[in-house]
Amino acid sequence: MADVVWSIAGSDSGGGAGIQADIKAMQSFNVHACTVITALTAQNSLGVEALNAMSTDVIESQLQALIHDMPAKVIKIGMLVNVQQIQLVAEHLRHYKQTWSEPPVVVYDPVAIATSGDLLTEEDTVDALKTHLLPLVDVITPNTHETQLLTGVYLIGPSAVKEAAQKLQSFGAKAVVIKGGHWDFPKGYCVDFALSAEQEAYWLGNEAVVTPHTHGTGCSLSSVIAACLAKGYPLKDAFILGKAYINKGLNISRRYGEGIGPVAHTSFPEELQYFPQVIEAGSWLGDELELETPSEFNFSAGFASTGGELGLYAVVDTLDWVEKCLAAGVPTVQLRVKNAQSPTLEQDIETAITLGKKYQGRVFINDHWQLAIQHGAYGVHLGQEDLDKANLAAIQSAGLCLGVSTHGFYEMVRAHNYRPSYLAFGAIYPTTTKDMTGQIQGLEKLQHFVPLMRDTYPTVAIGGIDLTRAAQVADTGVGSVAVVRAITEADDYEAAISQLQVMING
Repeated sequence: MADVVWSIAGSDSGGGAGIQADIKAMQSFNVHACTVITALTAQNSLGVEALNAMSTDVIESQLQALIHDMPAKVIKIGMLVNVQQIQLVAEHLRHYKQTWSEPPVVVYDPVAIATSGDLLTEEDTVDALKTHLLPLVDVITPNTHETQLLTGVYLIGPSAVKEAAQKLQSFGAKAVVIKGGHWDFPKGYCVDFALSAEQEAYWLGNEAVVTPHTHGTGCSLSSVIAACLAKGYPLKDAFILGKAYINKGLNISRRYGEGIGPVAHTSFPEELQYFPQVIEAGSWLGDELELETPSEFNFSAGFASTGGELGLYAVVDTLDWVEKCLAAGVPTVQLRVKNAQSPTLEQDIETAITLGKKYQGRVFINDHWQLAIQHGAYGVHLGQEDLDKANLAAIQSAGLCLGVSTHGFYEMVRAHNYRPSYLAFGAIYPTTTKDMTGQIQGLEKLQHFVPLMRDTYPTVAIGGIDLTRAAQVADTGVGSVAVVRAITEADDYEAAISQLQVMING
């Protein structure tokens, strides 16, 4: 199925929100937008002058036309004007989810109140939304006003935001993204909250972009989320990319009429300055949000420099391969010992570090940061789950380099909190060396990751890269290509290393 997204929403004659904004945002992420128009608004930059609801027959005809030819991976819903529209759309969604071979993901942006403050839906629709629509919604993206309208929870603090998200889930919505553009807490910041279907809660935040031209931000954010979900991105990545897209759009937005201008529509965000911060416990924003700090909190940021890109990067699990790779001229090697209970673990790590010094190569120790510090390693490589457990302050104090694995854009921005020595992005392709179910990134994402991070960090691509794929991976501009089987399972490992060096270094 192609990357087709439907937008079921109202039309904005001023071109800044509704269907018009949805199409622009979705096309920025290279998906095809189809539309089902629920209402024709007569509005301009000064406000809404009239709201003309489409009949259910007209909506039905649009849905039927699309069903027969252009089914959607994701259905984004915006303005539904009355109970009849809600019931009709819900009936269709229920049918699609029960009968389509690939049930659509439903993203609902509950357009209740426009940024300008105009009421855009009838009051008696709220009960119908809770009864008929929300049980079919995979992701709901209300702003603070809409959240309060739907839940009755007044968002006076972080705990109230969490309570409201849980209440929306109790109505049937699987995941919740509460947009904080109207919250202004902490003052001068825009902080957004998400609660996943698996009950994982997380916050994104950035300094508020000061501009009056904010029309269509909610529509556009939910449309970017829908587009990214259609391309197979996890919600965390879709959410953070949507925020970066909106932040850039707000920075360059402008007036076209006499009133509020629309958020600008650009392209896939590749400038780090527009991405929000992943808010973690211990940061000042985390303190403002009352995030609980772990009892052993060892946060640190700013690690030793690698002195540049890492080149060919061999990831191996034995001392024999550490020495073979270093002796053959591989500049960067990682010792990844899978058996943490190995009786020779410490001796192997100490020997690997000694070999690195002998051949003047960079040897990173995977996971075992205590032993790496003890024996003076060049560096440590950690996964995302290890960032919460390792004593980062000790690693930094010892002067070790730190590499961090990232599997998508959310994890990449989270890793940026720590200012590591390099960032690894993967898995680019499926691999037999590690279970990467749901974490395959592919070349398309790598092509966005590289320009986003290469001016700040050495970049590494990893996962399923062999001699047949290394050249196209290197063509993305990534600074280093990490391989495992391409060397250790080669008929002639030295020849394979030479070929890989040529592909990577040009």
